[in-house]
Amino acid sequence: MTSPSTAPVLADHPALEVVGLTTFYETRRGDVRAVDDVSLTVKRGEIFGLVGESGSGKSTAIRSIIRLLPRGTARIVAGSVRLGDMDLLRLSESDMRRVRGVRIGMVFQDPMTSLNPVLTVGEQIGEALRYHGASRDRVRQRTLEVMSLVGIPEASRRLGAHPHELSGGLRQRVAIAMALVGAPEVLLADEPTTALDVTIQDQILKLLVSLRDELGMSVILVTHDLGVVAQTCQRVAVMYGGSIVEVGPVTTVFADPAHPYTRGLLASLPRMGEGRRRLRVISGSPPDLRALPSGCAFRDRCPLAIAACAEIRPPLEVHGPDHLTACIRHRELGRGGPTAGARIEGPEGGAGG
Repeated sequence: MTSPSTAPVLADHPALEVVGLTTFYETRRGDVRAVDDVSLTVKRGEIFGLVGESGSGKSTAIRSIIRLLPRGTARIVAGSVRLGDMDLLRLSESDMRRVRGVRIGMVFQDPMTSLNPVLTVGEQIGEALRYHGASRDRVRQRTLEVMSLVGIPEASRRLGAHPHELSGGLRQRVAIAMALVGAPEVLLADEPTTALDVTIQDQILKLLVSLRDELGMSVILVTHDLGVVAQTCQRVAVMYGGSIVEVGPVTTVFADPAHPYTRGLLASLPRMGEGRRRLRVISGSPPDLRALPSGCAFRDRCPLAIAACAEIRPPLEVHGPDHLTACIRHRELGRGGPTAGARIEGPEGGAGG
């Protein structure tokens, strides 16, 4: 499998640029600032990881990018999302439908709930092509091509199968095939290995890497599993409280984490060779997104917090080459800290990064 350090990334040609993305959910108890001023750049041919605790805003961020949010309760209030020469947030809904499935695709978190139980696999994979006007013969041909591409055996026989007739691993491959059928430039994958056993998880991750290599597409991979990031991604952004608090190359962020939250995530992982020890935990709970604390959102849980942390919200600052962090004390978090040089295990125990 291609390692993160040798992946064919075209650094000077961004596939996707997100600037200042801000998304609110309206509730009876007030607005939830689910995504708060998020900016990121995904390079061509890159697998970009997006990690954080549940509720940190990861899924809402990528759903905002592709503009698939609950109607009536969610609204994008600021930002831009540039895909080539287009700002996706400025397109009409009809124009956006012409982009989805063709230039940008999405793999949803749980294929058992994202797939329609009453439609066949072939109908669901070919839906995007039919919407964009492909002929019946072309839809069937391309559907079979992409089913074979993602490793679904006996593709022609499974065209008429329904989701409940397939295993979890095959359903996930169908979900990926649906996202790839239009040959998108960018693939958004929202925890595509959730609820899969470790062997199937590894197969799906290797599939994403091989598809990236073969098709040259870019991928944003949302996950809570740092081992998955180590095995698969070239760069990673860490989200907390709806914002990005650290971003950089996977090898750099894991070896020299520059935000206390990232250090806490890494320190909470079990490690081979350390014997029996009590796992470290991040004290407290994630903040209420309806009423974020002043200053740094992580300060109430941070072991390094000082009075100044309550006064200003730290912006992303340069910590090293292509490495940004939102911590006013990041210069004090040099190499040699408790998680420096961490060896993170992938799904099969192989270290990445």
